[in-house]
Amino acid sequence: MSNEDDIREFLATRRAKVSPEHAGLPTYGRRRVAGLRREEVAFLAGISAEYYTRLERGQARGVSDEVLDAVCRALRLDEAERAHLLDLMRTANADKPQRRTAAPQRIRPSIGRIVDSMAGVPAFVRNGRFDILHANQLATALYSEHFRDAVRPANSARFVFLDPRASSFYVDWETTAHDIVATLRGEAGRNPYDRALSDLIGLLSTRSDEFRVRWASHDVRFHRTGSKRLHHPLVGELTLAYESLELPADPGLTIVTYSAEPGSSSEEALLELGRWAATRAKLSAVDTKTAG
Repeated sequence: MSNEDDIREFLATRRAKVSPEHAGLPTYGRRRVAGLRREEVAFLAGISAEYYTRLERGQARGVSDEVLDAVCRALRLDEAERAHLLDLMRTANADKPQRRTAAPQRIRPSIGRIVDSMAGVPAFVRNGRFDILHANQLATALYSEHFRDAVRPANSARFVFLDPRASSFYVDWETTAHDIVATLRGEAGRNPYDRALSDLIGLLSTRSDEFRVRWASHDVRFHRTGSKRLHHPLVGELTLAYESLELPADPGLTIVTYSAEPGSSSEEALLELGRWAATRAKLSAVDTKTAG
């Protein structure tokens, strides 16, 4: 899709989510559209209906910050949605560069050491495309299903939508699928000319109906903190809290950690998984030494 199409679809889908009652507007007779009409958004934003219509058609060059703020308020956009709209507008007002192939992202040694030192919790580094670029021993064990994919780097989006084991691994698969698509949608707004991201979205769109339907919703969100229920093939079900810690010195990279509630069955399962991973690592080291 073009940038103009993205702006049009995003604003139209956000407009459809706001009811007149929610916006404090009176309703008269039968309505033919879900949510607000364009003229109602314009009224709430304090701009002309013609101006808003041009904006929703993707004609965004020269639009002021004040107008964007007013539209965000009228559509009741949350933090992630507002940031996404601003990204789309930034692209619309910039000279269009060629789609580029980014250089391979490398994890700085100090970041790798920090992640590896977090022995008690699964921790890994990912980019905005959900590539897993570095994982400590416990995270590698926890995400062992992801790493069965021969393609490197392992990628959570590919796993969720293209690997049938994902529906068993993620107990709340629907929520996980929605979160991943919404996060990728935001990443596409920030980096519209990232060829690797476009290739990933193209792959998932052509091979997964589930992805394609969710992508068309234009939902966006920040994937910063929350809880996941996982069913690991070795230790069973775990409920883990996750935290996503952005690395300001490494734009686009995030450390993701999982932790279990102290004294819970999930903590015991995580400890058991850690013991299994440590034993496996020792056996692998012995095999390597013997082979040498």
